[in-house]
Amino acid sequence: MARGDQLSRQWKIIRRLIASKQGKSVRDLAAELDCHPRTVYRDLEALQVAGFPVYNERVDNKSLWSLLDSAKHLIPVPFNVTELMALYFSRDMLKTLKETIFYDALESLFQKVKTTLPPEYLHYLKQFEGSLKVGLKPYKNYSKHGEIISRVNSAVVSRQYLDIAYYTMNRKKMTRRTVAPYKIWFFDGTFYMLAYCRLRKGIRLFALDRIKSLETKDEHFETPDDFDVDALLQSSFGAFLGEPVEVVIWFSADIAGYIEEKIWHASQEIERQDDGSLLFRVEVAGTDEIKFWVMTWGAKAEVIEPLSLRDEIRVEINEMLKSYSIQPG
Repeated sequence: MARGDQLSRQWKIIRRLIASKQGKSVRDLAAELDCHPRTVYRDLEALQVAGFPVYNERVDNKSLWSLLDSAKHLIPVPFNVTELMALYFSRDMLKTLKETIFYDALESLFQKVKTTLPPEYLHYLKQFEGSLKVGLKPYKNYSKHGEIISRVNSAVVSRQYLDIAYYTMNRKKMTRRTVAPYKIWFFDGTFYMLAYCRLRKGIRLFALDRIKSLETKDEHFETPDDFDVDALLQSSFGAFLGEPVEVVIWFSADIAGYIEEKIWHASQEIERQDDGSLLFRVEVAGTDEIKFWVMTWGAKAEVIEPLSLRDEIRVEINEMLKSYSIQPG
């Protein structure tokens, strides 16, 4: 039996004992965990050896297992032991926030959690930690941008305008803007500021690491009553805002399963074809990001609509062919 399976099952036993007021019989635990009662007995014995305050007593001629009430209440309300253990364990998932005020605050919280948990729980966490590896996607290093993030966050809270010098990646130029910062949005490893821009006279997204300088103005704003960040971002396929465009993509049968197993966008509709391929329909804000997503699937994907997106991809492919063409001599 894999060590991870055993630890996972013991974790579930602890959770059930914490949640139970009357205690649990071995037969009940075995049924809930879909395993043999002998396995539950071994797990309970292992937990006792590890120092967990697990005990059993006979109630109405039935042997019930419980966790000492004093152990259940070691953690202040509103958290219980399991919730704080899960919070502490999730720290690896938040490494993308390193070098930001948010990560510093979370790290401080984790240290408080660590000092609150009893030694036997920390020992168990170390064992459990070895059974799970958190994989991280590429993310930005914010060590040079901590002050920018902190000041933008303060402006969002205090609802103050900002004067910023912003570098636009696609135009390769610096512009100066006065913006009303509505929200900070963390997406795909990048911090963005969702703000009303006086220069563009509309709501724009600004990558915080591309803000080269900023000044907080002595001028306040009110967030519009009809501002709905979820509604604004729901059509975006990534971090772009724009007019809605319906996109239809054909995917070959050999990768259809990979497409079907994930929710790529809230508006997606998937239609299986007789040959096993599928049509993927989605309404997105602009086509820049979905274009590059389609191209990651190579010849296994083909844009059907709109024609303008087909033309953009054809241009990209032709440029790639030039780069990979065989040079004479």
